[in-house]
Amino acid sequence: MAGLLASLKVAEQLKKKWEGRIVMRQLLAWVVVLAAGHASAQQPDTGKRLHLERVVAVVNGSIILQSELDARLVPVQRRIAEILDEMINEELIVQAAEAAKIQVDNSEIQAALDEIKQQNNLDDVGLAQALSIYDYTLQTYKLELRRQLLRLRAINQLVAPKVRVTDEEVRARYDQLQRRYAVFLSHILIRLPAHPSEQQIAEAKEKVANAIEQTKTTPFAVVAQRVSASPDVALGWFQRGSLDPAWEQIAFSMQKGDVHGPLLSPEGLDVIRVDDIKQSELKPFPEMQEELQRELKRVELDKQVTTWVEELRKKAYVDIKL
Repeated sequence: MAGLLASLKVAEQLKKKWEGRIVMRQLLAWVVVLAAGHASAQQPDTGKRLHLERVVAVVNGSIILQSELDARLVPVQRRIAEILDEMINEELIVQAAEAAKIQVDNSEIQAALDEIKQQNNLDDVGLAQALSIYDYTLQTYKLELRRQLLRLRAINQLVAPKVRVTDEEVRARYDQLQRRYAVFLSHILIRLPAHPSEQQIAEAKEKVANAIEQTKTTPFAVVAQRVSASPDVALGWFQRGSLDPAWEQIAFSMQKGDVHGPLLSPEGLDVIRVDDIKQSELKPFPEMQEELQRELKRVELDKQVTTWVEELRKKAYVDIKL
């Protein structure tokens, strides 16, 4: 204990000496280090490790701790994990292509390279300069192009033939689009706390009922300005699939000018009004049939590729070292 008190006195002396230059957080870091040193010298090893904060930078009189840096890196680390996962999937597809004896010759790689140069209006020198920004040489980029072409060819040869889209599915998609239209919504928000009591909910419902009653004789926007907790009255245009299912079922069954509430939202209870309705304008089915078929095939191919890669991963040995 005497040693710990001495450490605290040293820290106090440092504080006085460096007053105005060392922030209190740095002073406390000194205390932790000194106290830990005293504890390790006085106490036997019990097998427990004492975790100390590491200073990763000193900025004038302030410090930046490892824990602060780690907290800032969390989103970056998540993205790194996602990129690594994508790279693993890509490698599995390349391996599947090679196992199936799928090949890409040099002329195909050069053709892809020429197309890239043409699309970006680049000559050989310009392409080399552009690649150098991303630490690519022409040779390493050609290798990457080969892998990309292998993956595309593997999908086209090993997965795409399994994709089937029936005429009935195409017609159903057209009918779905025909029914689709957009609604323009305005709202009145009666805010509730995160964990409202029964009384608060009852009071909010009463405010909703009063607001709806007022809209019968007063313009909706005027009522919203009086009682809404949201500064924005207009919510905007919404298509099917872009709203919460509970909201969508009601909003798309309403007529222009209808008012409905209460609807539950993350912020409280809402009253909505359909200000306008936009009907779909589609070409005749024969003119859209081929386009819709391609769309459905793309969607189905994405599903099939996802399933295929999942199967490849189940059979593979993958050891992530991060």
